[in-house]
Amino acid sequence: MPINLTKGQKVSLTKDNPGLSRVVVGIGWDVNAFDTGGDFDLDAEAFLLGENGKVTRQEDFVFYGNLSHPSGSVIHQGDNLTGIGEGDDEQIRVDLSKVPSNIARVAFTVTIYEADSRRQNFGQVQNAFIRIYDETTGRELVRYDLGEDFSIETALIFGELYKNGNEWKFYAIGAGYQGGLAAICQSYGIDV
Repeated sequence: MPINLTKGQKVSLTKDNPGLSRVVVGIGWDVNAFDTGGDFDLDAEAFLLGENGKVTRQEDFVFYGNLSHPSGSVIHQGDNLTGIGEGDDEQIRVDLSKVPSNIARVAFTVTIYEADSRRQNFGQVQNAFIRIYDETTGRELVRYDLGEDFSIETALIFGELYKNGNEWKFYAIGAGYQGGLAAICQSYGIDV
């Protein structure tokens, strides 16, 4: 039975799962029936961040245009252009044992591709979630359903994996941004 989190909650992934190293971060969503009539293309991203909350180099940004971190610790499984279907719409694999020592946390975000030109925002998206499961056993460890009613936001920070001593923990954030991918990239120190 996974631990269901609410906004702001933090939970250890490794305390009760000794030896856990390979996890999959699954992110999913549905589009409201009353949308703009155009296709929605939501994109999951991972930012590998130093202690200062910024990337240490541009390659610390893993997304549809850079599917793998040079360390091999974070690998995006590819872009889902429609989000149609049940379950995870996009997945990012994380090997906790390979995360470089200068990385303090990995932030997981979702943005709407070309949101402004398509006049789309997260007010038109429902049932958004992030979940983490053990890649070896397939057992779901944590899940965070974004029950918030977003309206004008075009980018969301779903949550973060972070180091706390020898433990890896997950923090359910659920924070929205206007300005899409560019705004979220700038906040993490990516040149756009």
